[in-house]
Amino acid sequence: MYDFSPLPLPRITQQQSTEETNHRTPNLNQQLIKQIAEKLGLQFVAEKNLRGLKDLAGLTYTATNNTFAPIDILDYIYAVLHSPKYRETYKEFLKIDFPRVPYPDIKTFWQLVKLGGELRQLHLLETQESKTSFGRQTISYPIDGDNCITRKLNKHDFEITNEEHQQGRVWINNTQYFDNVPHTAWAFYIGGYQPAQKWLKDRHGRVLTIEDIKHYQKIINALIETDRIMREIDLIELN
Repeated sequence: MYDFSPLPLPRITQQQSTEETNHRTPNLNQQLIKQIAEKLGLQFVAEKNLRGLKDLAGLTYTATNNTFAPIDILDYIYAVLHSPKYRETYKEFLKIDFPRVPYPDIKTFWQLVKLGGELRQLHLLETQESKTSFGRQTISYPIDGDNCITRKLNKHDFEITNEEHQQGRVWINNTQYFDNVPHTAWAFYIGGYQPAQKWLKDRHGRVLTIEDIKHYQKIINALIETDRIMREIDLIELN
């Protein structure tokens, strides 16, 4: 296992004008990258050209020209760290140390890179709105009103209206609510808090704008998909 940060750092190679392009160098341990490249049988490149490659999340992750890049390492790690099995197995270590990530193998690398990339885009709310209903009823906000959050947003403010699909309403005041919200998204934990509840609690007493309402709908959809993708990740055997 290994741990490192795959984020690229800017590097000025010479005195540059504002019109010149800044070069970036990956903030990666080169010895680790060499070992990963040998294990995968791929060549490491500092930048990856993603133009023209599309899938559900907007990108297709394949061994393009037998190369891999920092973004692939980032997405691989992101997928591993969202594996429920991984989190359960190493939960005690994760409390006291940096996460250790297993070395990838070519059989599972691109599968995890793809799923990690989808998660990354979801959590940055970059997924296109046309694809955020995910085959379910769209999260709606059907009642007009003052849009002021007056509820305390506890368990009593989530009302199940569809027992079969475990969907319901999140009440923000006595007359207005978000509808078709899956209980999975409402109760979903990331770290030590529940984003669907915390976002509203942090805005108690405030009036939601149209952009706020759209943003919250995106958050719910992102949580729905995060749960689905995490279950897909657990179907992939990690070393």
